[in-house]
This record gives sequence, structure tokens and C-alpha cells, in this order.
Amino acid sequence: VQLQASGGGLVQAGGSLRLSCAVSGRTSSAYTMGWFRQAPGKEREFVVAIKRYGGHTAYADSVNGRFSISTDAAKNTVYLDMSSLEPEDTAVYYCAANSAVWSARDQESVYHSWGQGTLVTVSS
Repeated sequence: VQLQASGGGLVQAGGSLRLSCAVSGRTSSAYTMGWFRQAPGKEREFVVAIKRYGGHTAYADSVNGRFSISTDAAKNTVYLDMSSLEPEDTAVYYCAANSAVWSARDQESVYHSWGQGTLVTVSS
């Protein structure tokens, strides 16, 4: 499966942004879709995950209530809607897919496919 992330950019604190992750190839292997982010000088961290079939979601505490993940099955696209953005949200955002794991959805190691990353910069 191939993933193409897009939608990053520069936004002021308090603003909103929508990221997209287009899924192509063996889309059936994208059982769980996740978004991770890596801020400058920090390790990559889990942001949110969704089961493509069933719609279960899980959010990191730091984004819960501000970010929302959704899918469009017809377009094979996963969206990350981000609102009330803070400078601390500045990072490269990556979408990822795994074949059949939900219980370890916040662990990078269970994801077999990754998008190229899209940069989100939140100015204060």
C-alpha cells in the first residue's frame, strides 16, 4: 500500500488545518490508519488512529478535543482535521497504515507503510 500525505502549511495559533492521506495500491492492507508527528529535535509520537472499517478512533491526550480523524472510503483518503492549533503542534506529520493491529495502534512498530510526511508550522 502507498500513502501520500498532503495539506501541511503555515497557520497562526488558534487556526485550523486539514491534512489528507491518499491510500493507493493494496488498500485492503490498510486496516488501521494512523497519524504520527515529529517535532524538531524530538522523537516521532502518536497522534491519532482509526479503524478503516468500523470507525473506531483513538487520540493522544495532547490533541483530544482539537483534532479529528475521518475517512472517505470512496476516495480512499484519510483526513486529519486540526483546530485550535498551538505552536507545540508544529511538526512533520506522517500518515501510516497497518494490516490488522488495533491494540497497539499507538506504536510505530506495528505500521508497515508510511507516507512521506507533511510539515505543519504553527506561529504564535
